[in-house]
Amino acid sequence: MDDVVTSAIRNVALVGHAAGGKTSLAEALLHRARATQRLGRVDEGTSVLDTDPEEVRRRQTLTLAVASVPWTTAAGQTCKLNLIDTPGHDEFGQVVDAALSVADLAVVVVSAVEGVQPGDERVWARCRELGIPRFIFVTKEDKPSADFEGVLADLRARLGGRLFPLELPIVEKAGFSGVADVLFDVAHRYDAEGTESTGPVPPELADLEHSRHTELVEEVVSGDDDQLEHYLSGDEPPPAELERTLRRAVAESAIFPVLVGSGLTGAAVDRLGDFICEIGPSPDLHPATVLVGGEPTVVVADPAAEPLVHVFRTLADQFVGQVSLLKVLSGTVREDDRLVNTSTGAEERLHGIFGLLGRTHLDVRQVVAGDVAAVAKLSDSPTRTLLARPGRPVTLPELPVPPGGFTLAVRPLTQSDDDKLTDALRRLCAEDPALVVVQDEESGQTLVTAVGDTHLAVALERLERKFGVRVSTEEVRLPYRETIGGAVEVEGKVKKQSGGHGQFAVVRLVVSPAPRGDGLTFVDSIVGGAIPRHYLPAVERGVQDALVAGGPNGHRITDLRVECVDGKYHSVDSSDMAFRTAAAQAVATAMQQAGSVVLEPVSAVTVSVPAEAQGDVLADLSSRRGRVVDTGTAEDGSGIIEAHVPTSELRHYTVDLRAITGGRGTCRAAHDHYDPVPEHLVAATRPTVTAGR
Repeated sequence: MDDVVTSAIRNVALVGHAAGGKTSLAEALLHRARATQRLGRVDEGTSVLDTDPEEVRRRQTLTLAVASVPWTTAAGQTCKLNLIDTPGHDEFGQVVDAALSVADLAVVVVSAVEGVQPGDERVWARCRELGIPRFIFVTKEDKPSADFEGVLADLRARLGGRLFPLELPIVEKAGFSGVADVLFDVAHRYDAEGTESTGPVPPELADLEHSRHTELVEEVVSGDDDQLEHYLSGDEPPPAELERTLRRAVAESAIFPVLVGSGLTGAAVDRLGDFICEIGPSPDLHPATVLVGGEPTVVVADPAAEPLVHVFRTLADQFVGQVSLLKVLSGTVREDDRLVNTSTGAEERLHGIFGLLGRTHLDVRQVVAGDVAAVAKLSDSPTRTLLARPGRPVTLPELPVPPGGFTLAVRPLTQSDDDKLTDALRRLCAEDPALVVVQDEESGQTLVTAVGDTHLAVALERLERKFGVRVSTEEVRLPYRETIGGAVEVEGKVKKQSGGHGQFAVVRLVVSPAPRGDGLTFVDSIVGGAIPRHYLPAVERGVQDALVAGGPNGHRITDLRVECVDGKYHSVDSSDMAFRTAAAQAVATAMQQAGSVVLEPVSAVTVSVPAEAQGDVLADLSSRRGRVVDTGTAEDGSGIIEAHVPTSELRHYTVDLRAITGGRGTCRAAHDHYDPVPEHLVAATRPTVTAGR
C-alpha cells in the first residue's frame, strides 16, 4: 500500500494479560484480511507473529511483532491496519510501552472465561497515563465457561464506568454463533466456515439489546450539543451520524467501546476490523508529543511536513542484522533518504525500508506520516531515538524503565564464549533496554539484571541463539562487610636483617568500631617523632590494605577508627613499605583479638500490593527478617509498604511477590545500609570461592 494516506492508517496495539488471546485474535484478523492462507495457531506453533524459538517453545508472546495489512470494511471503506502484537507477561512491560509509544489505538483483549486479569488492569492504567484511546475485545466467546455479562460487569468495576458494548453475543459457549450490533440493531451470524449473514436481533436478546442501544445512544449524543437537543426532542440521530460522533468520542478517550467475538473460530473478528477502520482514530487525530528545548511540543502527522522518524524498537535478525522498527511522525521518507540522529548528530541512511508481516518483509517505496515500517542496519540509532533533518533539536520524553528485580551472574562456558560475551551482551541490551549488565569489580562477576526470572531466562536463550554465546549462571555474591567487635590496642612489627639495608618498622594502633557507614577514620596521634611524619601516609595505606584483604570471615573490613599512637623507626632500615606492612599486620591482629562483626547489606523496599493481600505480604516480609518502616494507601486504594529487608532475603522476591499477590504486586528495592548478621547465619556468609574469574 505505497499509496496509503495518513487518514486511512490505523496503528493498533493488541494488549492485555498473558494467555488472554491477543495473538490468536491477530492471526484471525490477518486471515480475515487474506494476508495469510491458513489461520495461524499459537498452540500448534504456526503463528505468523510468534516466530522466535523461545515463543514457539513456550507458546507465549515474548516480543513485539508488527503485521501490516490492507482492510476493506463491509461498507467499502479501505484502510491500512498496522497490528502490533505484544506480550502479556508482566515482566515484558517495556515491550508493551514500545508498542504504545507508536499506537493510536489500543485493543485490550480480555478473556470471556477468566475475566479481567492483573495484566489487563496494568495495561489499562498505562494507556490512561499515555492518553491512548482504547477498545476492549472480549474473546474466547466459544469456550464452555464464557460469560460476557459477568465480564462486562467486572470490566466496569475494575476499569471504570465509561465502557459501552457495541455488540452482544448471540448465545455463548459452544453455541456462540454471532453478535447483535447495538448501534445498528442488526444481528451478524457466522456458520462453521465463517461465512457471515445478517438478520434481525433474536427475540431472546431484543430487550437487552434495546436497553444497551438506549444506553449507548444517550452517552454518544451527550458529547454533541446538536444531537443532544434533537434526541431530547424525541428525534434519535441516524446510526451513521452516531457513528461519526462516536469516532470523535473514542479519539478523545471519552467512550471505550466493548466488542465481542472469538479469535480462535474467527467469529465476529471481521466486525472488530471494521470498527477499527470506521471509528478508530487515525494518526492525524492522535498527534505525537516530543520535546523541543525540553518543552513538550505536539507533532501533527502531516506528510508534507519536514520528516521526523521515531525508532521505537530494535531487533537483531540473524540474516539481516540489526532491524529498526520506526514510525514516521511527520513528513514522508523514502529509500536511501539521509537523516540525522537528533541525540548524537550521527547521519543515518535509510537503506532498505520495508513493511512487516511478522518476519516477512514487504516491499515499500515510501512511508508517509503516521505509518509504521522497518529499516535495516541503522548504525547509531538505538531504541527511542529520533531521526530528522540536520539542526532540528528534538528528543522524546523519557519513559519509566521497569525496576530490575532479578539478578544473576553469568559465566562464559568456553574461551570462545568469553571473547564474544561483552559485545553480545551490549547488542542484547540494545535490543532489550530493560536488561542491565554490570561488571562487579569487587566480585569479578558479570551481573545481568532483568525484570524477573522469565525475562532473564529468555534473554539468555536469545544470547545463545542470536549471538552464539553460551553461559552458565550463579547467584550474585553479596558484598558482606566486617567490622571490629570492640576497641583494642595492638602492635605491628616488621624486622628483617639480612646484611645491608634491612626492613624495620613498629606501629602501635588503637583500633575501635566507627559509626555505621563511616568507613575508615584514620587518626594521627604521634607525638615526639616516634614515627617520622613522612611515614604516616604509608601507615594509613597499610590500614587500607588490611581493609581490602578482609577480616577473619573473609569479608572486606569497614567502619573502623584507627588511631596511630606510637611506633619506632630505624634511620637506615625503615621504609614506606615496612611501615605499610606493619600497619596491615596490626589491623589483622586487632580483628583477631577483638573479634569481628559480620555486616550484611540491607535494602530499602517499597512494595505496592492490593489491599486484600497486604496482610500476607507483611507476614512474608517479616519471615525475611524485614522491618516495616511505614504503611500507607495509594490513590487507587492499593497498599504501600516501606520496609528494610536484608538483601540476601530478596534474591527471588519479585517471583514470590507475584505468587502472593496474584501478579498484582510490584516492588522497588535499593541498597540502604549495613546491619550486623545474626550469629547463627554468619557461617553461611563466608565465601566458598575465590573472588574474580
